[in-house]
Amino acid sequence: MKNISVIIVTYNGMKWIQKCLESVLNSSVICEITVIDNNSTDETVSYIKSKHPGIILLEQTQNLGFGAANNIGMSYALRNKSDFVFLLNQDAYLQPQTLSILIKAHAQNEGYGVISPIHLNGDGSKLDKNFAGYLKENDTLIFDSLHENYSKSIYDMSFVNAAAWLIPRKTLEIIGGFDPVFYHYAEDDNYCQRLLFHGFKIGVVPKCYIYHDRESRLMNSKPSNQYDLILKERQLKHRWANINIYINDEVEERKRYLSKLIAKLFIKLKFKKANYYKRELALIERIIPKIYTSRVINKQKGTHYL
Repeated sequence: MKNISVIIVTYNGMKWIQKCLESVLNSSVICEITVIDNNSTDETVSYIKSKHPGIILLEQTQNLGFGAANNIGMSYALRNKSDFVFLLNQDAYLQPQTLSILIKAHAQNEGYGVISPIHLNGDGSKLDKNFAGYLKENDTLIFDSLHENYSKSIYDMSFVNAAAWLIPRKTLEIIGGFDPVFYHYAEDDNYCQRLLFHGFKIGVVPKCYIYHDRESRLMNSKPSNQYDLILKERQLKHRWANINIYINDEVEERKRYLSKLIAKLFIKLKFKKANYYKRELALIERIIPKIYTSRVINKQKGTHYL
């Protein structure tokens, strides 16, 4: 019998956590559930303690972000001899057979470092919009699904988001955890690139599903006053998350362009626009050295960040 640890990172997740946990508890596979709470301010923690005292709850005193919090859970799973970890978003729900299908797929395809189910939307009426975009790179999977005749038990991808990842122990021992330079967004891009760099495959299993209730999360989100800069930082991290490309020339070219643009805008007295690009330049100078340093670490093998 394989030991499976389901890892769920929570932050103010009361809207979804009951349904999420019950979907795992109703799984056909018996598994250990570890919740890492990122200092929630709602009733998430009190609910878990009162309704599910058998669940391992690791409370944090600050919001560590997605990657670092998952690293805590994966480290715990490694220490407790888990054969697999399954990362599950707090706003995602399993079907009863999801885990058993994924584990069976891995047994038949051991070269895969991460295996994912198909992501449906919250009520299961259609594909999750973001996930549908990832599938476009595999024409065979799309063709087979249209004909409802799957020619493979698993289909290769270069990226699948980390809302529902089955990760074998071997992957964690070689690749490690998420790079903490990515606080939230792009950590899964970076991890997929590291998997490919070290010779692992990434796969999606057909006829195996989760529900990802992304829509209700987005409807409740409030835009920040610094939304533009937050979006810019997110884009920069996505752009340079790939550890296999040489970025120095491109970065220096962008910095030279921004410096010239800022000078021109100040001359034209367009101070607001100039200051916006100054902040972008500062973001590049702050983020890129960290990403570049992390690449050197990530090209080595070992349990980094765990």
